Amino acid sequence: SFQVVGGKVKKPGKRGRKPAKIDLKAKLERSRQSARECRARKKLRYQYLEELVSSRERAICALREELEMYKQWCMAMDQGKIPSEIKALLTGEEQGKAQQNSTKLTKAVKTEANSNNP
Repeated sequence: SFQVVGGKVKKPGKRGRKPAKIDLKAKLERSRQSARECRARKKLRYQYLEELVSSRERAICALREELEMYKQWCMAMDQGKIPSEIKALLTGEEQGKAQQNSTKLTKAVKTEANSNNP
């Protein structure tokens, strides 16, 4: 019994080409090669993940140290002491603001001078 599908005659049974007699040794070798590649990929993946974990752990340690430093600063300020780092930050900001203002003034003067000359 034949089936007619889309104008083509189809024979019942398995579809596709019949598998050729594959050399057993070649098949085993391909399987071994595939296993080697799989193990190599797995090893690389684990190395990558281990590096990722260690870098995250280092970041966590650095953040914990930073948090501890801020806690120390807060405790010092609660006792009425201003840590030298904060003093340096504050004086640095004031100097930075003064420099920004002076550069703004210089730019404003230059643009006025340029606008007066046609």
